[in-house]
Amino acid sequence: MTAERSTSLPIYLAARRGEIDSALARYLPASPDAPAVVAVAMRYSLLAGGKRFRPILTLAAADAVGAEMGRSLALPAACAIEMIHTYSLIHDDLPAMDDDTLRRGRPTLHVIAGDGMAILAGDGLQAEAFSLLAREPVTDDAAINARKLRVIRLIADAAGPAGMVGGQAIDLEAVRPGPGNHAAPLDGAAVETMHARKTGALIRASAVSGAVIAGADDRVIAAIDRYAAHVGLAFQIVDDILDVAAESAALGKTAGKDAAAGKPTYPALFGLDRSRALAAACLADAEQALGDVGLSESHLAGIARWIVARQS
Repeated sequence: MTAERSTSLPIYLAARRGEIDSALARYLPASPDAPAVVAVAMRYSLLAGGKRFRPILTLAAADAVGAEMGRSLALPAACAIEMIHTYSLIHDDLPAMDDDTLRRGRPTLHVIAGDGMAILAGDGLQAEAFSLLAREPVTDDAAINARKLRVIRLIADAAGPAGMVGGQAIDLEAVRPGPGNHAAPLDGAAVETMHARKTGALIRASAVSGAVIAGADDRVIAAIDRYAAHVGLAFQIVDDILDVAAESAALGKTAGKDAAAGKPTYPALFGLDRSRALAAACLADAEQALGDVGLSESHLAGIARWIVARQS
């Protein structure tokens, strides 16, 4: 077992959060490269903390495959993914979307900067994410540059209309149907499909990107993809449970918001007990995927357990 894998999970998570936060502060454009008003808005949301689950997953996947320097190669992708995730939160919180006023324990960006600047800050973070992916890590190694292109494609697909944007569109239409739309309410299978796009696609891209950029072979990459698909679904199920069962102060966002909006959630469809059982089944499937390629002792396994057991 490597030194990283022998480190306790809480210590590992704290170290990776610190690494990611420092890198995000370095990578973000500042005045005069960007007008101060939008640079400040981007930093307000991006550097507000949070679990950093997705970028940690990227680094943990790179660590898991054991490639020398894998984590340093993966850090730009990890930061780009966090930029995309934060942009999606800024836009999700807007009045035209989920209309929320609390995120990561502080007022949402549109509350303090206005809708227009929040939209621009989200747009800026998304564009900056792909700029970062294209330019870092700087290398003349043809193999690494080929992996960079593969990662760009993975993340773009996960963030776009076939992934996160498409899932958000399904969610929005389910709550606020457009003119002439008489679609039936989403059932369990449809909700799973929606969340596989809205939440799961970027989580899968997070883990797979780390494995790809670190040079894992296709068999390991496929197993990490299966693992991340199960973890992504578990993450969403637990999110839905916490929306019902947790307090806003613990969540860092408004509790009960999904239920109040009539959103199709796992507890609404299956109840809390069945939802918890579904999350536990996802965890078992994720652990099996790792076991298939000898990664049961990696931090990826601990991260999956952390996600299912979390209380915020």
